[in-house]
Amino acid sequence: MTKHLPNILTILRVALIPVMILFFYLPFEWSRYMACWVFVAASITDFLDGYFARKHKTYSKFGAFLDPVADKLTVTTALVILLQDHPTILMMIATAIIIGREITISALREWMAELGERSTVNVAMIGKVKTVFQMMAIGFLLYEADLWFLPVYNIGLVLLYIAASLTLYSMYIYLKAAWPMMKE
Repeated sequence: MTKHLPNILTILRVALIPVMILFFYLPFEWSRYMACWVFVAASITDFLDGYFARKHKTYSKFGAFLDPVADKLTVTTALVILLQDHPTILMMIATAIIIGREITISALREWMAELGERSTVNVAMIGKVKTVFQMMAIGFLLYEADLWFLPVYNIGLVLLYIAASLTLYSMYIYLKAAWPMMKE
């Protein structure tokens, strides 16, 4: 069981996507809270699958493939439903930056792997920091309602703009690392 736990958690993260969508669109006062908690649970599985894989040294090709796919599907889905809910220009720009970066870096990694240079664009610390801001932002935006005196949605927007800025910076770092191979 321990050997398969990281992959089980990753599959669970993918399975939580339609649950998050369902809760988001249910016409109940508590539905956004539940969508938020489903997203938080998915985010926690993202951390845990990597933790267990490293701790038990249980890496698999399936997990290496599915983990980043699950992350991108979860984040992209959440951003799209949030954009649909609040279609503002700043939300659109942040969403386009984050989704565009994910597509660009995924394509870059695939291309670099074909060249045998995949390690040139390995995950950098800035990517991990970006992910933390992104997950916090999306959680706050899904929750939406003020909590005591905290303007949760506005905090989420600020975190999303920080995440979008970090997204651009991390894309620059990855593209800079790959540039020597790209200009040949």
